[in-house]
Amino acid sequence: MTKTEQNRVLAWRLKVLQEAGAAPRNVAQACRHFGLSRQSFYKWKARYEAHGDAGLCDQPRAPHHSPRATPPGHRLQLDVKFLERIAGTGKRLYQFTAIDDCTRIRVLKVYDACNQTSAIRFVDEVLRRLPFRVLVIQTDNGAEFQSRFHWHLESLDIRHVYIRPRTPHLNGKVERSHRVDEQEFYQLLDKDGIADDIHLFNDKLREWEDYYNYHRPHGALDGQTPYERLLAKTAPSVSPAS
Repeated sequence: MTKTEQNRVLAWRLKVLQEAGAAPRNVAQACRHFGLSRQSFYKWKARYEAHGDAGLCDQPRAPHHSPRATPPGHRLQLDVKFLERIAGTGKRLYQFTAIDDCTRIRVLKVYDACNQTSAIRFVDEVLRRLPFRVLVIQTDNGAEFQSRFHWHLESLDIRHVYIRPRTPHLNGKVERSHRVDEQEFYQLLDKDGIADDIHLFNDKLREWEDYYNYHRPHGALDGQTPYERLLAKTAPSVSPAS
């Protein structure tokens, strides 16, 4: 985490503690306002009382060396693809996308609103469906990824990292995957009968997600599929016979 990101996290945690401290009986109300669990609030409160500002800084969550680690770690990029408006309704759908930095395994889902509620529901589904522990989630500075979403990740002990404003290339893996979606899924999708049925739309998207993860060779993975890369990264190493 950069110093700027650390300062932003520190400022948010101080603000939560100060607002709750101004009305001690309203800790629950302050936690609801900031989208933070009371368990996390009391954790940060205890750290602050013991160590001051330093106690509110993120602590390392992984050992410096782990022989079973999967480089570069379980880090996800999250973003939203704005889909075309549904003809005749003015309604818009939004594809939320999570991609693993190492294996390129993705989770996709369409929602009819682009807000923090959708983002939190999506990330909860991502965490249920991925076969590994997520340590870091990286997003842009969109309104859907602000305080409630941020503190929700904190309560799950997941570090949330914002890319710098106007630097979409820093979320390059998810951006490139959206171009693949456009070229290989949306341009070929028959939208008749599904555009106004979000459940059917998500069924079709899940089929595409499965094809992308399990069957489609990925150039950046030397022709492996994301699932094949996952198996290669998690397979136990076998020492040559002596």
